[in-house]
Amino acid sequence: MDVAFEYRFPAIRGIQSNREYYISMCPLRLIPKLFIFDEAELRPELRAQRTLNRARIPEISDYIVKNRDSYTFSAITASVDGGIQFEPMSQDVSMTRLGLLRVEMNAKFIINDGQHRRAAIENALKADPSLGDESIAVVFFHDRGLARSQQMFADLNMHAARPSRSLGLLYEQRDDLALITKEAIPRTKIFRDMVEFERSTLAERSRKLFTLSAIYGANKVLTENRPFENRTEVLQFLIDFWDTVGSHMKEWQLIQQGRQTSGELRRDFIHAHSIALHALGIVGRDLVQQFPKNWKGKLRKLRDIDWSRSNTKDWEGRAMLAGAIAKTNSSQLLMANHIQKKLGLELTRTVKDMKGANK
Repeated sequence: MDVAFEYRFPAIRGIQSNREYYISMCPLRLIPKLFIFDEAELRPELRAQRTLNRARIPEISDYIVKNRDSYTFSAITASVDGGIQFEPMSQDVSMTRLGLLRVEMNAKFIINDGQHRRAAIENALKADPSLGDESIAVVFFHDRGLARSQQMFADLNMHAARPSRSLGLLYEQRDDLALITKEAIPRTKIFRDMVEFERSTLAERSRKLFTLSAIYGANKVLTENRPFENRTEVLQFLIDFWDTVGSHMKEWQLIQQGRQTSGELRRDFIHAHSIALHALGIVGRDLVQQFPKNWKGKLRKLRDIDWSRSNTKDWEGRAMLAGAIAKTNSSQLLMANHIQKKLGLELTRTVKDMKGANK
């Protein structure tokens, strides 16, 4: 190759499926220039990647810029469509894996995994050019044609599993509400030892009553648009609210006392599902706004609600559809509206309002 017209990457050489691949560290400023993504107009069968979802890009780029000292990215995987040559640093056996990867200047770099990271990096560089000197790992494979690139995409994503929402929240250190929720749970009588922290769904025989993700979601709407002086006030409010709610839920108390299993409760009652937690969050938000001084007393009427799933008169078409638990935003609001009526509250938002706002 003509050394005047080539890319040179310090790299480590490895072997996978009997063929060489190379790992290099690329400055972020080079990523948008090397990896040009212009496949969106091609038919799916002619692409080696999924169509770029541009709605994801601002979220990822904001993550980089707002967490300048703590953001983390996994490697970009790419195929090189063009001539490549690896020159070991030394002929010494122990050093033959370290060297220089030389790539023809007219070669094309095809992203097999990481096109959203590439686009987000390009966006973040516009907001903060100083990011350009930082780097990201890139894994290079020598391209073997479209079929091989498509298979690589399938293989890379076949066994990829996103962590559950609960597990992501368990390890989350930047979201203040996530941190407060995790602190509040062991201090809340009704949740203590009853929360699944790693999974976002509960097994039939699980002894846990709710998931971390369900409680977090409920807390998010519960604290929405309410001014708090500090995090201590938020923490105490969440503890007080859920302990008050729990004191009026006799079936929840039976779980804690070991007199009933959570699986039986989910089978027979609507308030053992995440939709009920979210609805109660909506109710709590509006309740505190309407009755800031005596909201706890208003919650006593929760005892008068028939939470059984057999109560189709109240729950079918609201929290249930054809007997199955509904999981839509409108069903959460419909359930909240029903609870609000039972508590004698003014409805601040209905499904009709929601549909109007989405037009």
